[in-house]
Amino acid sequence: MTLYYRDDAVQVTSESIRAGGQVIALSDVTFVWHQRGPKTLAVRGRVLGRGVLVLLLSLPPLVALVCVVSLAWSAQDRGNWQLALIILAACAVGALALAPFLEIPLGWLDRSYERGSHVHELWVQHHGQEHLLLRTPDALRFGQIYRAVQRAVEQQGDHR
Repeated sequence: MTLYYRDDAVQVTSESIRAGGQVIALSDVTFVWHQRGPKTLAVRGRVLGRGVLVLLLSLPPLVALVCVVSLAWSAQDRGNWQLALIILAACAVGALALAPFLEIPLGWLDRSYERGSHVHELWVQHHGQEHLLLRTPDALRFGQIYRAVQRAVEQQGDHR
């Protein structure tokens, strides 16, 4: 018996698929497919949170650009370029000092994309009937499970 995937709720082996309390023998599976399910509140919240995070990460550079343009404009009017250059240098040093702290929100953004923006469903045709095996909003986990099921069914087909 070959183990293709296993976590707390799903196990895919060369003999069967166990998910959601169901055990389906691979020899009885005739077709496997996936589709998007209805969005849940958690998925909508993740997409909204991602948008807010992108907005919060985009605003400081835009505000800095407006400030630089207005500082250059006022320095040109007054002819006081030395003060403007000192302020710009101080802001550049401050931005470089704070840049490593961007790792935290950018990590959150990465993880939100890994988790996905949809609910994914894994379906199988078993004894002529369609069975929903798995519904999850976690795109990374779903991809691993779906690929494991594909490999197991392909191997099963090679042995027939």
